[in-house]
Amino acid sequence: MSSEPENLAELLSNFRRILKMTDSKSLFEYDSKIRLNNKIICGVDEAGRGPLAGDVYASAVIFNEDVFIDGINDSKKISEKKRERLFDEIIQKSFSYCIATASVSEIDSINILQASMLAMKRAVEGLSVVPDLVLVDGNKIPSGMPCKCECIVKGDAKSASIASASVLAKVARDRYMKELAEKYPDYMFEKHKGYPTKLHYEMLEKYGVSDIHRKSFLKKFYARHNEQKS
Repeated sequence: MSSEPENLAELLSNFRRILKMTDSKSLFEYDSKIRLNNKIICGVDEAGRGPLAGDVYASAVIFNEDVFIDGINDSKKISEKKRERLFDEIIQKSFSYCIATASVSEIDSINILQASMLAMKRAVEGLSVVPDLVLVDGNKIPSGMPCKCECIVKGDAKSASIASASVLAKVARDRYMKELAEKYPDYMFEKHKGYPTKLHYEMLEKYGVSDIHRKSFLKKFYARHNEQKS
C-alpha cells in the first residue's frame, strides 16, 4: 500500500501535468480563433540574440487546424530534454516549417536586431506555402515580409505556432553550438551555448576572440584589453 506522502506526491504530479496540458490547449485555442479570419497562419520566432558567439536562428511553423501537441510552451520555460522531444514532434506534425539563420558577419554588419529580423524573414520565405498571416513574436515586423504580419508581444506564451517556432529555433541553435564546441573546444560552447557567462569570459581571456565570435558584442572586452596594454 502506498504511503500518504507518496499519494500526495502523485496527486501533485498529476495536477502539474494537467495544468501544463491546459496551458498547451490555450495556446492552440488562441491560434484557432485567429484561423477564423486567416486560414493559413504561421508562427515565427528567433533564438540566440544574446550570445557573444554564433549565428542567430529563426524558425517559422504552420500547423493544420486539428493539430495538438502536449507540452508546447515558450522554449525558455521548457527543459532541454523536453525541447528535444518536442522538436521531433513539431516537425512531424507541422504542415510546413523552416529553420533559417543570419551569420555572425551579418550580425556585426547590420546589428543583432536587424540580423534577427533577417533570419525570421528567411524562415518565412523558406516555407512550402505562403501564409495568410504571420504571427511574429515581439513588437517589430521584419521588413520585406512576403505576406501580412501581426506582432504579438510575448507571443511564445500565447500562440502555439509561435511557441513551436521558438522550440525549433532554440533546439537547432543549441545543436549548432554543440557542433561549434567540437571545432573550437577551448571555448566550451557546449556548456554556455555562447552566452556571456563567467566561464565564457574566462575562456575569452585565456584564448582570445575566435572567428565565430560577434565582434560587435565584445567592445567592452576589447576596451578592457586595450587599457591593460596601455
